[in-house]
Amino acid sequence: MEYINIFIKSAFIDNMIFTFFFGMCSYLAVSKTVKTAVGLGSAVIFVLVVTTPLNYLLETLVLQEGALSWLGDDYATMDLSFLSFIMFIAVIASIVQLVEMLVEKFSPALYGALGIFLPLIAVNCAILGAALFMQQKQFANIGEATIYGLGSGFGWFIAIVLIAAIREKIKYSHIPAPVRGVGMAFILTGLMGLAFLGFLGFEL
Repeated sequence: MEYINIFIKSAFIDNMIFTFFFGMCSYLAVSKTVKTAVGLGSAVIFVLVVTTPLNYLLETLVLQEGALSWLGDDYATMDLSFLSFIMFIAVIASIVQLVEMLVEKFSPALYGALGIFLPLIAVNCAILGAALFMQQKQFANIGEATIYGLGSGFGWFIAIVLIAAIREKIKYSHIPAPVRGVGMAFILTGLMGLAFLGFLGFEL
């Protein structure tokens, strides 16, 4: 039940796009077609599912105060939490590099369509945000951290695929010139954010 609660909350209630507006640059730039949105969204899910538990282990076994006590009493009071940002980013960048190589090898068309936004997952604030929120929430075990990463990635995936589907549908609609393109995307994002407020009732 706790895992379900974490997943629902991270995907729908604390949605990275509609609640915190994290990862907006990729969200707006790659959401012109559903195909590219699904590709990038899937990559974000993979990166979050891998990096969130890795960063959890890094935090609990190395960085936080007293985490190095397993090395001996001399290290019991050591606090390396000041290295959290740079270590989390290093883990994220490494996994993103792996994802980029896999996409380029197995789906060259998707790699070309995503362009520079695939390596930019490394600086997607939704990815780092999940690591920092994980640190703040102090999950009891790595399983909870993994589910949180999965839920956060799934929420970002839903957001980008929904906006891409809507943008494809309205591409040939009669939209006033001042709000075409990114302007309409912002309006739709705001409306979808309001709609996602309805999920507050699902919190267990």
